[in-house]
Amino acid sequence: MLWQEISDETDRETGRSKAISTVPIHLSIFSPNVVNLTLIDLPGLTKVAVDGQAESTVKDIEDMVRSFIEKPNCIILAISPANQDLATSDAIKISREVDPKGERTFGVLTKIDLMDQGTNAVDILEGRSYKLQFPWIGIVNRSQADINKSVDMIAARRREREYFSSSPEYRHLANRMGSEHLGRVLSKHLEVVIKSRIPGLQSLVSKTISELEAELSRLGKPIAADAGGKLYVIMEISRTFDQIFKEHLDGVRSGGEKVYGVFDNQFPAALKRLQFDKYLSMDNIRKLITEADGYQPHLIAPEQGYRRLIESSLICIRGPAEMAVDAVHGILKDLAQKSINETTELKQYPTLRVEVANAAFESLERMKEESKRATLQLVDMECGYLTVDFFRKLPQDIDKGGNPTHSLFDRYNDAYLRRVGHNVLSYVNMVCSSLRIAIPKSIVYCQVREAKRCLLDHFFAELGAKETRQLAKLLDEDPAVMQRRTLLAKRLELYRSAQSEIEAVAWSK
Repeated sequence: MLWQEISDETDRETGRSKAISTVPIHLSIFSPNVVNLTLIDLPGLTKVAVDGQAESTVKDIEDMVRSFIEKPNCIILAISPANQDLATSDAIKISREVDPKGERTFGVLTKIDLMDQGTNAVDILEGRSYKLQFPWIGIVNRSQADINKSVDMIAARRREREYFSSSPEYRHLANRMGSEHLGRVLSKHLEVVIKSRIPGLQSLVSKTISELEAELSRLGKPIAADAGGKLYVIMEISRTFDQIFKEHLDGVRSGGEKVYGVFDNQFPAALKRLQFDKYLSMDNIRKLITEADGYQPHLIAPEQGYRRLIESSLICIRGPAEMAVDAVHGILKDLAQKSINETTELKQYPTLRVEVANAAFESLERMKEESKRATLQLVDMECGYLTVDFFRKLPQDIDKGGNPTHSLFDRYNDAYLRRVGHNVLSYVNMVCSSLRIAIPKSIVYCQVREAKRCLLDHFFAELGAKETRQLAKLLDEDPAVMQRRTLLAKRLELYRSAQSEIEAVAWSK
């Protein structure tokens, strides 16, 4: 029997004692003969603890009752026996404390049939003894003898209706007395309360749905089971990273302007620091020219000396050129790492995040080496083949400027050597101006352009050869994240269902 199951469940929770528990027993009743209500049957308020109960039982019961009836959405049934003084009713007292305006309190009067002969509860039921915002409702329950005889609820409700309709004192109130009327009143009131709260409920549910959708979006989509689905997810996430990287270079996001800073500031500054004029000192010019002449001085112009001076000067440009390549490489690596951090989907899969980062860095490293080779070739080409027209346009000096009778290291006068140094410096500066334009172009072509065009091409090629098991390792999502996503999806489904039901009620108003 139902009451026996409730008793057994209580014993399992509290033991075979008179102790109480805050753990609820849930009972669902489905029937065409009942109203749509959720009823919470709380223990009755007591003044003293009986044998077998803790000293705190009185307070524990009151705290338990308050924890439910203090909720603003709770409808309070203040149940009082008719054969006791209403002024001493604990139910009325505590209801008035939590609901002083009586907006959600219904007074229920029981044991009307057990009142002393010659007395009745008409004054209470008609609100003269104690007025509530909602009319009092009297009920007649089964007696203990009826329960012992297993009198069913249908018969009990019929007796209740007959009692009120046949009793001279209550006949005029019969249409609003009884348990059935109480159920209908409560159901109707609950409907009114729900409808009044619909705008707030709609707002709360919509906000919660948005929050759940946002968190689900942040957690990412669930992992596909098949190899094709896994490969598609990996490719899409990788392309998202690649697009963010390109946006940094193209100026949609910040960072790409640092590359121009290398070409406009760092590289020119490095060239200026070479200080060719100091390198082309009188002693160094005399030394290189005389060494280039060997045992026999030059006849017309010290061509080999010029070449050695120019080549030894231009070779110094390799340093700033390499520096520019390395600087741009560092910027591209930083932007790749920044793009990794900004790709939300990669946070979901730590292994894929590492693999994509490594693939990007390896590609940038290959591009750097190719860029360095091409850039240094530009410098080497200038060293390997001088621009003859530059020297043809120089004014020719008829006097060789030297005296063959002088010693080897004093063969040329200072004025002539200064002119040689000036010509070499002019030529070196001309080449520097040319390389200042050509080297950035080489770096952009070999590094920046290639990074935009095929940063992950090698990674994509390797993906195509991976098996399902290897692809699954890349998508090694945290189990806690998977569990969280499943939980959020269930909650979202419930809230969307609730939203539909609330909207249906709203339209029915």
